[in-house]
Amino acid sequence: MSKVIRIYETGGPEVLKWEDVDVGEPGPGEAKIRHSAVGLNYIDIYGRTGLYPLPSFPHALGMEGAGVVEAIGEGVNEVSVGDRIAYVAAPPGAYCEERLVAADRLVKLPDGISEETGAAMMLQGMTAQYLLRQTYNVQSGDTILIHAAAGGVGLIVCQWAKHLGATVIGTVGSDEKAELAKAHGCDHPIVYTRENFKDRVSEITGGKGVNVVYDSIGKDTFMDSLDCLKPLGMMVTFGNATGPVDAFSPGILAAKGSLFVTRPTLFTYMAERKNLLTMAGDLFDVVSLEAVKIEINQTYDLKDTAQAHADLESRKTTGSTILKP
Repeated sequence: MSKVIRIYETGGPEVLKWEDVDVGEPGPGEAKIRHSAVGLNYIDIYGRTGLYPLPSFPHALGMEGAGVVEAIGEGVNEVSVGDRIAYVAAPPGAYCEERLVAADRLVKLPDGISEETGAAMMLQGMTAQYLLRQTYNVQSGDTILIHAAAGGVGLIVCQWAKHLGATVIGTVGSDEKAELAKAHGCDHPIVYTRENFKDRVSEITGGKGVNVVYDSIGKDTFMDSLDCLKPLGMMVTFGNATGPVDAFSPGILAAKGSLFVTRPTLFTYMAERKNLLTMAGDLFDVVSLEAVKIEINQTYDLKDTAQAHADLESRKTTGSTILKP
């Protein structure tokens, strides 16, 4: 039997259960993989609490992992047995030692990238890719604002945007996180617990504002973030750490400078396999060049996932976190 972390109901970290499971063999189009490492992300908490409903109960959580292909089903030509792979895929189910995954969601890891790094970077790194290269295509000379700049996505965005020639402004919750963000390319860290980020952005940009705001915080930062934008600027709201954004009148966007607002998701951008491969290729390139370093700052045993969730929710973590089966 293999081990899995599952939930039978929504709730706090205590609903996470460590159990035996019979994985079975891959069907047509599937691959059976043994995880070397599993990624931890805030979207996992959304699944646990019910903000993002799961398809059924009991159900495992976890959107990304990396490991080795153990078996393949009929018709699979994307991977072979023995391949080192990484993935980010829906529905959730990565919190386990072994699982079955649709083979067209798997990407082969380059020789220079470890499975631990692969597990830590797929969701966050691919999110950074679509944010910076597709939703708003950051160019040299642009100025961006990234909230939660010391988090997993934030640290990758800071480095990648700096590599692209942008000026990076980021919000963080402490002086320690400000130093971490600065060390990863954030030109102007703002400690939001004592500074008004809207006023500081105005000061930093000489009142001009930024080209784009990347906001995974949600309700608490949305309206002030709009005020940080230049006319025709883009507000990218891609997460809900403080809750969903409240309803607002589109007329606000006109009044604040003909602004654009979008609510993208990674899974829309990578739905087609050709797009998945292009995005993963971009990510692997910047990591291989060391333009982006994946910071695995916390490692937990998979059986201790409840503690990992508690630490993530209380903002004790920085960078990326992995769970080890």
